[in-house]
Amino acid sequence: MVGQVMVEIIEKLKEQVTVQELCAILNVPRSTYYRWRQESKRIQGAYQLEKSVGELCKANKYRYGYRKITAILRQDRVVNHKAVQRIMQKYGWQCRVKVKKRKQTGQPYYVANNLMNREFTSQKRLEKLVTDITYLPFGGKTLYLSSILDLFNGEIIAFAISDTQNVNLVLDTLQQRTNKQSKQKALSLACPVKERPLIMPQLNRFMRHSKQKRFISTD
Repeated sequence: MVGQVMVEIIEKLKEQVTVQELCAILNVPRSTYYRWRQESKRIQGAYQLEKSVGELCKANKYRYGYRKITAILRQDRVVNHKAVQRIMQKYGWQCRVKVKKRKQTGQPYYVANNLMNREFTSQKRLEKLVTDITYLPFGGKTLYLSSILDLFNGEIIAFAISDTQNVNLVLDTLQQRTNKQSKQKALSLACPVKERPLIMPQLNRFMRHSKQKRFISTD
């Protein structure tokens, strides 16, 4: 506090009297005066920075974090992001917008009953059918292949290709099977997601073969 007062006095009078004479009158070494002046500039700069950060936080209703506030301040000055972060933490000016909770991806919407019960063999055609979807590289975009396999003999009895992975792709595949359905009644069985790796090798052979083929656009 004393140093700041001394600096203010010398700064006001140095236009009329030299700094050396003023320091002698006030009995203050010049090195001490320059140290006080440097410290005063630092304190004043910190005060101005706190004021600017507070004004920006208030103006934006505390919706911005320290990175955004730093980016705005850097438009007209040099400022360290850590200094801005410390100020916002000191006065509780952090972003007050709550992060929206999102559903975790990768979870099945509906878990089917385990009717398959790990029995991935069949004694007759169309008794047990399994299905899956894979992607096919096609130029600069991706196509999706949906297929249905008969566990009796590993035959692909229906498949459909689309540029969108949605419900319609699955329905189109099922519609193909419906159109080709014989008089023999097909039994549709469900398989839990965790047991899919046991039946995937059969479908994967067909899908790998499909990926190796060239697709030519008819547009």
